[in-house]
Amino acid sequence: MAVSVLLFGIARDLIGQSSLNVPARQDMQVTDLLQEIHQQYPAVKGIRSLLVAVNGEYAESDQVIKETDEVALIPPVSGG
Repeated sequence: MAVSVLLFGIARDLIGQSSLNVPARQDMQVTDLLQEIHQQYPAVKGIRSLLVAVNGEYAESDQVIKETDEVALIPPVSGG
């Protein structure tokens, strides 16, 4: 099982692609997904306030992710 993750902004720049597949296990939570991504791409750890959206809604760290969910990493946005 793998979860497809969409990447935006600095997350996309650091990883070097607009999406990635993350190996997943049953009952994987958002916090588990982030740990897996941090292990594969340590530079992503440096992003402050990185949010995760699941199926278009911001997700809490304990939300369970299913293989069919649409997951996105959303870094902070700056500007005026």
